[in-house]
Amino acid sequence: MWQTPINPEIYDCFHCLPKIALHRHLEGSLRLGTLLEVSQRIEGLNLPVQTIDEMRGLVTMANRRGTSKTYLQNFEILRLFFRSQELIQRYAGEVVADAAADNIRYLELRFTPRALSQVSGFDMAEVTGWVCDAVAQAAAAYRITARLILSMNRNESLEIGERIAQIAVDHRDRGVVGLDLAGYEDTHPTQPFGSIFVRAKQAGLGITVHAGEWRGPESVRYAIENLIADRIGHGVRVVENSDVTRLAWERGTVFEVCPTSNIQSGIAPDLAHHPLRDMFYLNLKTTLDTDNTCVSAVTLTDEMYRAHMAMGFSLDDIKHLTLNAARAAFLPAEERAALVAEFERLLAEAPVLHLEAGVVL
Repeated sequence: MWQTPINPEIYDCFHCLPKIALHRHLEGSLRLGTLLEVSQRIEGLNLPVQTIDEMRGLVTMANRRGTSKTYLQNFEILRLFFRSQELIQRYAGEVVADAAADNIRYLELRFTPRALSQVSGFDMAEVTGWVCDAVAQAAAAYRITARLILSMNRNESLEIGERIAQIAVDHRDRGVVGLDLAGYEDTHPTQPFGSIFVRAKQAGLGITVHAGEWRGPESVRYAIENLIADRIGHGVRVVENSDVTRLAWERGTVFEVCPTSNIQSGIAPDLAHHPLRDMFYLNLKTTLDTDNTCVSAVTLTDEMYRAHMAMGFSLDDIKHLTLNAARAAFLPAEERAALVAEFERLLAEAPVLHLEAGVVL
């Protein structure tokens, strides 16, 4: 369906490419081996798994195409694993380590404090502090720059959303740089959350909103006009309405596009027909992302390789998407300018891929 044959030389070229990840969920990016270990030693999980393959079948969409419901159902199981401070900090550290192993140099990791705190009744602010500490420690150990985005869900109460927004503001000095709205876009409205995001923007947070994924382009319009979104998570259905496309182009809105996830959740039929190509041709500011490395069974190297092999993106195109991500980072202006300059240098020094021959020169 979305698998492509592996050419090792081309794949290695993309693996070596320095990367930026702007759209990655902590809850959906846990290691299968860690999940299996935890499931076997923590009482109360009672999951019917004994092997890595069985765990993969339980919490991933690997080689499957479904719907928003089947995709998000994986998180109902993953939420069960957040049982202690030790485990939460272990997961966060491993996600950062895995990003570094994929040659990601700058990571914005998002998580939902409600999801991490609900099963064991932790305080959301306390959980946020745990993640901040673990991510900072892992980032220093693996020499990666990492920042955090707090996320709330449309299907949860406004009171929870208000609390998460305040926690995000309170933790700006500990690496929190943005606020996100996620959840069931197709069944729960965005409108009630507007004022929360306007206030968060005024407080200095970057705003990213899941929109134009399971609902149409009007969802993107609303996020841009009413939630003052700097970036849109997914947003691939923007191309269905030329007026909304123009609005996004005029505002310079950045789209965090996760092709494999979009196929698995039923938005796109396959990579060859994924809207990212159209968005790129329309000169929308797009980036390439993974969404959930565990649930989607994908790395950013995989996404780059598939974009090249199945979607026709050249190496220069991939570098352009990476620089878009650098310019869209939720950083103070001086830090963002330094990140852009660093990636301009790194990408200029990266190996050249000779597309016709499929070899790295």
